[in-house]
Amino acid sequence: MTDWSEPVDDGHSMLDGEPVEDDRAADVALRPRSMAEFVGQPRVRDQLSLLLDAARLHDRTPDHVLLSGPPGLGKTTLAMIIAAELSSPIRVASGPAIQHAGDLASILSGLTDGEVLFLDEVHRLARPAEEMLYLAMEDFRVDVVVGKGPGATVIPLALPHFTLVGATTRAGLLTGPLRDRFGFTAHLDFYSHDDLITVLSRSAALLGITLDGDGAAEIARRSRGTPRIANRLLRRVRDYAVVRADGRLTRTVAREALAVYDVDERGLDRLDRQVLHALCARYGGGPVGLSTIAVAVGEEADTVEEVSEPFLVREGFLIRTPRGRVATAAAFDHLGMDQPPRAPSEPRHDTRSPTLDLDIPGSLDQSVD
Repeated sequence: MTDWSEPVDDGHSMLDGEPVEDDRAADVALRPRSMAEFVGQPRVRDQLSLLLDAARLHDRTPDHVLLSGPPGLGKTTLAMIIAAELSSPIRVASGPAIQHAGDLASILSGLTDGEVLFLDEVHRLARPAEEMLYLAMEDFRVDVVVGKGPGATVIPLALPHFTLVGATTRAGLLTGPLRDRFGFTAHLDFYSHDDLITVLSRSAALLGITLDGDGAAEIARRSRGTPRIANRLLRRVRDYAVVRADGRLTRTVAREALAVYDVDERGLDRLDRQVLHALCARYGGGPVGLSTIAVAVGEEADTVEEVSEPFLVREGFLIRTPRGRVATAAAFDHLGMDQPPRAPSEPRHDTRSPTLDLDIPGSLDQSVD
């Protein structure tokens, strides 16, 4: 658990535009501090601004907020912006780290009035802690059980009014009762190409990098619609430009740098291309089971399913079917391969539910003497 109630002094202001050399300090410096600085997500930004303005107008704590979406889109940043807009401290905790109800009770009892509690990966909260959180979110109190057996006593503990900001990458894993207790739910979408260019231009200014428009467009095109990836690629291209070029980030320099780091024109990395190559070259495009692909590329099935597949499906390179994964025509074109007339790799198994054929001699519909 991290307490962000005190400002972090990293030697650089978020707004002074001075170059930041250390990558860890860069991550902190590149985070927007207000809604006005936050780029992209216009619908979510407008809804959150309305929620916070209404809370300030009525002099109350805002409703609990649930932020869902893929990693790297700004859920943690938005939680910190909510606290900054409310001029409140923020306490950061992680769902998997809270294994017992007592852990959560300790965190809740340490909150101050109006404080923001940010729970990352809230869908991985332990069930006893989740049930305690229900009461805390609704009535701002928890019941602490002291002792065991017949001699156990329940001590009600009043809590200050706080705002819970939960973040999840798997909204479908949230239980219904927990989801219903959030007053506002925001889903973050992948960023557009123009928004990523804006993010890169702002980051380049804060890092003291000379980045032209073509170079920003080249990096944005390979960033998978994710600001975190865009900023990471920007720093890697900066390293290449400083070491092997004149320090300016042009389109040519960006292409050469990203080729060194195995990021192709569509944003596919080494693992993504290995998955596509195995599917297209070895198995004729599929259908192929996930475990077979994982063995072919030397990775765990969970890694392939959670790291590579979402992007490949979103880009139209891969299709999930009941019989396995199938490569699309776009995948063959991207690899420069000819698509076979049909996918012959595995025998076609009928995946429909088996049925009983009752039309047999001596069946039940015949009379029995």
